[in-house]
Amino acid sequence: MKFASFIHAGRAGWGLVEGDSVADLTGIFPDLKSAIAADGLTFAASRAATAPKIALDRIAYQPVLPNPEKIFCIGLNYADHVKETGRSDSEFPTVFARFANSQIGHLQPLICPKNSTAFDYEGELAIIIGKAGRHISKADSWSHIAGYACYNEGSVRDFQRHTHQFHPGKNFPGTGAFGPVMVTPDEVGPLDKLRLQTRVNGLVVQDALIEQMIFDIPRQIEYCSSFTRLEPGDVIVSGTPGGVGSRRNPPLWLKAGDVTEIEIDRVGLLRNTVIDEA
Repeated sequence: MKFASFIHAGRAGWGLVEGDSVADLTGIFPDLKSAIAADGLTFAASRAATAPKIALDRIAYQPVLPNPEKIFCIGLNYADHVKETGRSDSEFPTVFARFANSQIGHLQPLICPKNSTAFDYEGELAIIIGKAGRHISKADSWSHIAGYACYNEGSVRDFQRHTHQFHPGKNFPGTGAFGPVMVTPDEVGPLDKLRLQTRVNGLVVQDALIEQMIFDIPRQIEYCSSFTRLEPGDVIVSGTPGGVGSRRNPPLWLKAGDVTEIEIDRVGLLRNTVIDEA
């Protein structure tokens, strides 16, 4: 199943995506997070046949989860990215947080900050938590996943490097793209051989397999749940491969008019155009 969050006719909604339309399920649960928390995705989807249908070209996509309680980002999680940054290996995942209001949806503009000239892309796989838990074992981790989505974890590198803390450069408004849909695990299937690719204006700049992660998804869930309780609708953004713009010679910074695409096999294609901050 594929689910999207959207705005239509001035109203926020969510629903089941089938073909070129979405069945509006807002009358069953108020939003996707509520449906996940109630373990109600299958029930809601069973009502899709009689739900109002909206053409996808009539909606404005929101972030897949517009209102997550927590967004965890995993840094330095592909060996080629660790190498290009010059950092050393770590025994534990590098974790930092994003604010929900830094996010945008599919086809919405990525905003290049006016106070930076170092806006970068990061293609990643996002994991949406479906079942709450603390101290979740790796063996049990798969049962806590509601679905997957594409993520562009846009990074403002000069602010990221002001100190050893990544946080400022990861939370500018309109820099984190999340979408277009959440795909449930049964539809995605095994993850290891899935290809993650980032393109800027059609040029492939990142290309990796999910199995190349240093800390796999069970380890990420295990670690994050060791220091906080994961809740339904929480998001883990699982790390980016090598090829980021800041490590190219010359650097490849995003600018107004650029088109970014994050594509992951069986998960989706996330596309956004860059604009300058007003």
